[in-house]
Amino acid sequence: MFDFEEDLRIPIVGAPMAGGPSTPELVAAVSSTGGLGFLAAGYKSVDAVRHEVDAVRALTDAPFGLNLFVPGRPLADRAAVETYRERLQPLAERRNVVLPEVVDHDDDAFDAKVDLAVELAVSVVSFTFGLPPRGVVDRLHAAGTAVVATVSDVDEARAAAERGVDAICLQGVDAGGHRATLDPDAEPDPRPTRELVEAARAAVDLPLVAAGGIATGADVAATLEAGATAVQIGTALLDADEAGTKPAHRAALHDARFTDSVVTRAFSGRPARGLVNDFIIDFDAYAVTAYPQVHLLTSGLRAAAGAADDPQGLALWAGLGYRSARSAPAEEIVRDLWREARDV
Repeated sequence: MFDFEEDLRIPIVGAPMAGGPSTPELVAAVSSTGGLGFLAAGYKSVDAVRHEVDAVRALTDAPFGLNLFVPGRPLADRAAVETYRERLQPLAERRNVVLPEVVDHDDDAFDAKVDLAVELAVSVVSFTFGLPPRGVVDRLHAAGTAVVATVSDVDEARAAAERGVDAICLQGVDAGGHRATLDPDAEPDPRPTRELVEAARAAVDLPLVAAGGIATGADVAATLEAGATAVQIGTALLDADEAGTKPAHRAALHDARFTDSVVTRAFSGRPARGLVNDFIIDFDAYAVTAYPQVHLLTSGLRAAAGAADDPQGLALWAGLGYRSARSAPAEEIVRDLWREARDV
C-alpha cells in the first residue's frame, strides 16, 4: 500500500483539479517525476473515469491517485436556488444558454466510482467535500489502496483520523479552487497553511499533505519544516504544458486586469477561491450554499464563456500565489520547486 512517508521521491503532490486541468498526461508527468499525480473524478461519468485511469497507466508505471467527491447534503432551500436561477436568467439569454431545472439531489455516481476504484486497485484514493464512510475505507484497504481525507481545519483532521484513513490532505485558506470544508457554511480557519500544519501535527499522528499557498521552493521548504509530509500544488500546475486548463483561464493568471482572488459560492454553491471577474462581481452577493444545484445552473454559462474565450464568465480557480504559475512541462515545474526547496 502506498506510503506518503516512504514512497514519494519528491514530496510534491499534484492536486486533483476537476473540470479539465488534471489530464492523464499531467497526472502521469507528476508521478513519473517522483511526486504523486491525482486524477479528478468529479463531474465525470464512471466510464470516463475508467478511461482516464487506463490512460495514466499507459503513460507511466508510477503510482497515482484518484479523487472522489463525497455526496452533498440534501437541498435545504429550493426557493433560494430558484431565486438564484431567476437572477442568472438575463445572462443566460444574452449567452443563448438554457438554464437547467433545479435538481433535488447530488447524482455524481459516488458508489459506482468507489466500486471502480476497488476494481482497478488505484494506488491512492482521496475524498473531498466530506469524509468517506468507514466501510468505504475498509473496502479500499482490502484492495491495497491508501485512503486520504481532504479537510480544512484541525477538528476535521481529527474526525478524518477516526475514519481510519492513511493520510490527511490539509487545505489552508490560501488554496485555490474548492474549499474542502466539511461544512460549506462554516467560517474558514484564517491561519495560513503553515500555521495550520503546525496545529494539525500536534493533533493527529498521520502523514499530512499540505495544500494552499505553495508557489515557490521557499514555500515548499517552509511547509515541510512546519511538519508536513508533502505539499500539494494545483495553481502552480494550471499553466503546465500537460494541463487541460482553458486558454482564457491560463491567460488570466498573467493578466494585469485580474488583481485579486476571493472565496465565492457564485459558481458552484460551495466556497471556492478564484480570480475576481465580472461573474463574481455580479453574482457573489446573491449566491446560495447549494451544491451541486448551483454548479449545474452555471455549467452552461461557464461553457459558453469558455467557448467565447471570455475570462469574465469563467470560474478562474486560483490560489493566492497565482502570479507564480508558469508555462512549462509539469516535470520541470515539479523538479524546479524541489530543487529550490532543497537550496533553501
